[in-house]
Parts: sequence; C-alpha cells; structure tokens
Amino acid sequence: MRILSLRLIVALILGVTLVSLVSSWSDVQDEKNALRRDLEYKAETFGESLASSAEIYLANSDHFKLEQLVSRFSNRDHLLGIGIYDPTGANLVTTRELGALMPEAPEALASAIAGNHPETRFTRLRFTRVYLLAAPLHAADKSIIGGIVIVYETGYIRAEIFRVWGNVFTRIAGQVLVIVAITLLIVRWSLKGPIARAAEWMKTLRTGKQIEQPTTKDLDFLMPIAREMAPLAESMQQARAAAEIEARLRNTNESMWTAQRLAEHVRSKLNGSSLFVVSNREPYVHNRQGNEITVTVPASGLVTAIEPILCACNGTWVAQGSGSADAETVDSNDRIQVPPDDPKYTLRRVWLTAEEEEGYYYGFANEGLWPLCHMAHTRPTFRASDWEYYNAVNERFADALVKEMEGEENPVVLIQDYHFTLLPRMIKDRMPHARVAIFWHIPWPNPEAFSICPWQRELLDGLLGADLLGFHVQAHCNNFLSTVDRVLEARVDWEHFAVKRKDHWSSVLPFPISVDLTEEDSAQQEVSSEEERSAILTELGIEATFLGVGVDRVDYTKGIVERFQAVESFLERYPRYQGKFTFIQIGAPTRSNIPRYAEFQREVESEANRINDRFKRGKWKPIVFLNRQHSHKEVRRYYRAAHLCMVTSLHDGMNLVAKEYVASRTDERGSLILSRFTGAARELQDAIIVNPYDIQATGDAIARILEMDVSEIIDRMHRMRRTVREHNIYWWAGSLIGELCELRLERYGEKNVGEIRNA
Repeated sequence: MRILSLRLIVALILGVTLVSLVSSWSDVQDEKNALRRDLEYKAETFGESLASSAEIYLANSDHFKLEQLVSRFSNRDHLLGIGIYDPTGANLVTTRELGALMPEAPEALASAIAGNHPETRFTRLRFTRVYLLAAPLHAADKSIIGGIVIVYETGYIRAEIFRVWGNVFTRIAGQVLVIVAITLLIVRWSLKGPIARAAEWMKTLRTGKQIEQPTTKDLDFLMPIAREMAPLAESMQQARAAAEIEARLRNTNESMWTAQRLAEHVRSKLNGSSLFVVSNREPYVHNRQGNEITVTVPASGLVTAIEPILCACNGTWVAQGSGSADAETVDSNDRIQVPPDDPKYTLRRVWLTAEEEEGYYYGFANEGLWPLCHMAHTRPTFRASDWEYYNAVNERFADALVKEMEGEENPVVLIQDYHFTLLPRMIKDRMPHARVAIFWHIPWPNPEAFSICPWQRELLDGLLGADLLGFHVQAHCNNFLSTVDRVLEARVDWEHFAVKRKDHWSSVLPFPISVDLTEEDSAQQEVSSEEERSAILTELGIEATFLGVGVDRVDYTKGIVERFQAVESFLERYPRYQGKFTFIQIGAPTRSNIPRYAEFQREVESEANRINDRFKRGKWKPIVFLNRQHSHKEVRRYYRAAHLCMVTSLHDGMNLVAKEYVASRTDERGSLILSRFTGAARELQDAIIVNPYDIQATGDAIARILEMDVSEIIDRMHRMRRTVREHNIYWWAGSLIGELCELRLERYGEKNVGEIRNA
C-alpha cells in the first residue's frame, strides 16, 4: 500500500507540474509581450515628442538647446540614454551613459536615415539588454537633417518575468502540497480504509467471528472485487450457518435440510444424470431500463428450492422468456448461463407470441384450470381457441426440452404446475427412457367438479405420462385418483397410490412444499418488532396499538373480502379495540387483464373503503390496503411487526404465506389465523384454524389472539417453527427428486406395483 501511495503521489506531482508549466508558459509569454508592447508605445510617444523639439534646434544649429533638451529628458524611468546625430552619423549630443555604451552611431540609425522611417529593435549593448529606437530628423522642407536615438534598458522586463515564474513555481509547490495531502487522505479514507475493512471482514468470515459487512459505499469503490467478494462472503456465511445448524442438530439426533445437503443428496440420486426443470416463469428476467440491462429474480420459493440442484448438476431450466431484454441476452440456441454472477446451469428460453400467451396462459390456464381447481365459486371459462393455444404451447415446450435432452442417457425432468398438463405424455412418448415428474401446485378438485372440463380425458392422459405426480396433500392425491378412476380406462392401485395406463405406472404422492427457514434463522434482525411496528405506523401515517397483516395476490381464491368482513365483525363485537386494531392488507395486483380479476380488485377496494368509512376516526382506520408489489424484504418487515397474520384462503393448494410468516417470527411472538381450506392447515395445527366463510368465528379468532397469554403464543409459534424447519423447501425438493430417481423405468406388464416400488 505504501509503494502504491508513493507511485500515486509521484504520478500526480509530475502530472500537475507538467500541466501547470504548460499553462503558465503561455501566461508568462503574454506578460512578456505586454511589457514589450508597453515599452514600444512609451518609446514611440516619447520619441515623437522629443524629435519635434530636436528638429527645430537642429535646423537652427542651436547645440546648446539640444544639450539642454537631452539633459532635461534623460532621467525618465528605464531610459538609458538619448543621442542626436547629423546625417552622416556623427555624434552631436549624447547623454553620458549612452556615450559610454555606444560611442558611435548604431547601425539602426543609418538604416532609419537611409529608409527615412523609424527603426526599432531589442538588442544588447555590451551585455546590457536594451530597446533601441532610431528615427530621422527633418527640416521644414522634409529633408533629412539628422537622426535621433533613444535607448531604454529592458532588464526590468526580464526581472518581471523572473518574478512571474517565481510566483508560478510557488503556486505549483502549493498545489503539490495540497494534492499530496488530499491524495494521502483519499488513499487512507477511500482506498486503504475500505480495503482494510474488506480484508478484516473476510478474515472474520474465515475465522467464524461476527463483524458488520462493509458499507455499500466501500464495496462500490472496489466494484470489480466486490462483484466476486460479496457472493463469496455470502456463500461462506451460508456454508458456515448450515454447518453450525447441522452440527447442532447432530448433537440432538436431528437432521436439517439445507441447500448444500439438498445439492449433495440430489447429486448422489441422479448418479451422473442431468436434471431438466420446466416452468412457465423463468428464474432470471432481463429487462431494459434506458441504455442498461437489469436482471431481476422473481419472488418464488421454487427458485430457492430448485436452483441449488441445477447448480450442483449443471442442469437446464426451460421457461418462457418474458423480459424486455431476454432475447438480447441469449445465444443463437436461446440459451444463457445463470446465475449472472457465477454461472452454473443453463436457462433455455422459449418464446411465445402475444396471442399464444393470451390463449395458453390467461385463457385456458387461468380462466379455465385455475377456477376449475379452486372451489371458490367462480365459474371456469373454456374456449376451443384457448385449448388449441394450450396444446400448441405445450408442444413448443416439448420440442425445446427434447432438443436440450439430445444425447442424454438417463435424463430427469421436473415439470411445474398446471400450465403443462399435456407435457409429461409428450415427453414420455418421444423419450421413454426419461424420468418425468410433474408437481401440481394448486388443489385437485373432486371428480364431479373436474368433469366440467370438456377436455378432462386429454388432461388426465397427459398427466399420466409422468412417472411421478406430486401434490401438496394426500386429499388432492385422493381426488386425482378418484378422477382417473371415473374418467379413464386405467388401473388405480389405492394401496400404493399409483395408476397404470397404457402399460405405464405413475405414482401419485403428496409432497407439501415449504419455505427456507434457515435463511431467516441466520439473518440478523436490525430492529425489534416493537420498533418495526412503530416505524411502519409512522410511514403509513396512522395510529394503532395492535397490527394484523395479510399478504396475497389480489385473487378471488384468497378470501380477502371475507377477511375484511371478519375485521368488521371483530370491531362490532369487541368495540374496545376500535381505535386500537388496524389490519394491513398487502395485495399484489395480478392478471388484471382477466375481467374477473379486474372486477375482484374493485370489490376489495370498495369493501375496504366501506369499512373504513364506517369506523375510522382521527389518525386511526381499521384497514390499510397496500395495492402494489412488495419485495420479500419489505414483506418481512410487516411479518415481524404484526401481532397476527390472517390467511383465509377459500381454497388453496398449500399457501406459503402462512409458512413465510412463521419463518419470519424468530421472536416467536406472532400468531397465525389459518383457513382450514389450505394445505398448510394440515401441518400448522398450532395456528388458529378457521372457516373463512364463517365471518363471525373468524372475527372471534382475532379477539382470541389479542387476549391470548404470551406464553401460549410463544409455545404455539415454537411448535409451528419446528414443523417448518424440519420440513423446509429443501426437504420438499429432496423428497420429490429422490422419489423420482428411486422409481424403476420399464414396461411392467402385470407386475404388482408394490413389487415395483420395493424393487
């Protein structure tokens, strides 16, 4: 660092000195030229005045007057001497100093007389620098009767130039001192300090001590290093935290699923095979903002769970390209290596037209299958044109996936959700040796409800192309098997939860999805729940003592209107909480181009306004509806601040909001009101389970929590956190992939499925 500082200082000194000298040289030359012009003007003016008198005296041959004239003007500033000569150059009158330096007429005088015009020049007289003016003298008839010489000493100009240069060097020296001081301060504060703090940070990470991460300003200054250092530090922290948790759990004979454990588990299960994941939403989205391309990661537990596996096995993720700059960032095969900072797997993008997306995604998937599977009393809409687009898009993804799997001996495929119901069969028909699983993230309805779909046979046949079908809960598996039993010619093995169709067995099993609680455990909370609550109330401009929170997409399946009505019922039946309890609903807009969603958005806003108009007073109001997208970091603030979280879905596959709230409450001081119609209700039995259609009972649940003993709140939350910790997102992914890899792939004929699963 010392050598670097010295080099930097020397380079700056040389640079500043050179620039200053070059710029000062011009200034000095200007000053020198100005002094010379001033002298020339003064000599010319004085010479004209003196010549007019000298011509009169010379014409009258009055030498006495000439001597008096020369003597009278010989004491002017910087004037060295005056000489008057006849036309031949003979000396008539000369001052003593000039006569000593110039005993004879100068050559300039002869030139001036010969040319009949003044002559000027800067020259030397016996080592003395002078300015000489020589001019002819005329009689009345303009004939030349002599000449005059005026000589000025110019040493003062040289002295002035030296003085100017002295000032220049003094200024340069001052600048150098200031620059050296500033450079030393910059090196110390902006370079040496950040590097030292970053080095100390890395040292503490290596030794396992706790220290605050360098500020963003420090890392921005060292941006090239920071790009590599920050992910490395994060990886070290995660690895250390996982190791500590693993060691702690080993001591208590428990086991904890982490990203590292998941990666190792799946790598051993794959045994060299490649993993291919298919989803509608991509894990990384590139968008153009002005002249720059930004990368965002959509909020998704799926990315959290699947990415460690793909990184571990250099897998491939196939998804729709949706970002405005997605097409600019892929290669000629529509591939890009991700994550951007440390590429470890391939993202293969599939492109859809606006018409295809409208028919496949918004149409058949979200106006047809979504309401069909969620018993929330919204009629599904099925259009033949949407079905055609759905078929075409599934075929498009099948083409892309088969191309990616070319040359793979034992590929493993994991398909996500209801967007790709037909894809398992398409893949299995083209590549029978591939292991194919599909996970259904939403509920599966009973056979009577599913029979509404005009293409129920095609959907079921497409799903049964998979070797493994995963649902959140056993009830959804049972509904699926009942639907297959009623609709298709297939053998359903209820004992082992499997289906045989077209000489192919498909296992149907529950895998309850979860969240990453290890990340929350390792995070250091900067403020307490009380401080967070106070800050949020200040930001919202309201006053309240108790806070409730709900976090949902504005979807008709989430029971948001019923939730607001429960708050209204609570305030009616427990008026002592009026002015004290506020419910904050974070509602992310979704699918707003679908009429039912736009209508529901208006319903939610109208109900919130109605209840607020009825109860609000002063700075308090019962409901705050925040209708915008919130990041995970923002949402966790509300989770930590709220006394209770309400999850009142009318029908839901799992509902991860409930588990996210539990994961965020490291203080174990929060309570959860949970709909019985969610998959989470099967696991989080210490929540207050409610029927969201029973408005009064749900309102009573709010009062019960606010009046609950603190010890009971802590006990309930502690048990729920243990459940989420033991069955986290990594456990879900490990169980799903592990089960798929354990299945034998062959045409089993009439072999008993129990024998197959135990083989």
